[in-house]
Amino acid sequence: MSRVVLVHGIAQQLRGGETLLADWYPALADGVGLAGGRVAREEVSMAFYGDLFRAPGHRGLGVPELTAADVTDELERELLLAWWRAAAAAEPAVPGPEARARARTPHLVRRALNALSGSAFFAGVSERLLVFSARQVRRYFTEPALRARIRDRLAAQLTAETRVVVAHSLGTVVAYEALCAETRHRDLALVTLGSPLGIRNLVFDRLDPAPADGRASWPGAVREWTNVADRGDAVALVAELAPRFGERVVDLGVHNGAKAHDVRPYLTARETGQAITDGLKQPGD
Repeated sequence: MSRVVLVHGIAQQLRGGETLLADWYPALADGVGLAGGRVAREEVSMAFYGDLFRAPGHRGLGVPELTAADVTDELERELLLAWWRAAAAAEPAVPGPEARARARTPHLVRRALNALSGSAFFAGVSERLLVFSARQVRRYFTEPALRARIRDRLAAQLTAETRVVVAHSLGTVVAYEALCAETRHRDLALVTLGSPLGIRNLVFDRLDPAPADGRASWPGAVREWTNVADRGDAVALVAELAPRFGERVVDLGVHNGAKAHDVRPYLTARETGQAITDGLKQPGD
């Protein structure tokens, strides 16, 4: 009985649904508890899709030996540059792109990766993992079969008992698109955490269904949508989604500390817990 379905973000290819749940559920329960609610472990499931990015039979650390020279796709390049600009804006110690942002790709990406390695936000994230993460985003938007399989993983977790979908990072894109296409279930509450959905060109303009005149469609399976963002989150570059997705989106700000994009402080926030608790109520309660 999945009353709450979770959707993870990028770089989870070496984990699994139960492994992620063991990490996410205590934080989820803490946030819901702060809001005076309760959700049992057996009422929560994870729409896991990370294995779809794991190369069959790959040996070693599970992430290819990627460097700046491997970034040849424009979307990957621009995503790394966006992360760099955001980190530089938030952290005085991180040098920004400045006027040389039009330099040839390998050199510019090398500067971006060097700068991000000194960022507190990206602390502990290796160069190859940064490149691999950008590549996962690019693959989602450019490989239709993969995109469909990922969305199907979420659709398969939705049951008649499901009341809330909680999505993080790239998972918010998966959730939005899947719930736009969903026809079996209605009246769901959507809670997005650290979402990149509002980023023009890189994400927003690539959505399915495609936005029109700068506005995106409302996901038909959703009755209420709460978007939670930390303004220091370099992935959620556009903190407010209501201007693009409609005034029905409730945008809330939180402060997650140095690890602004980490899902756990998002989940433990009272604001997130309240959105989930409210979403679990039947309409009219």
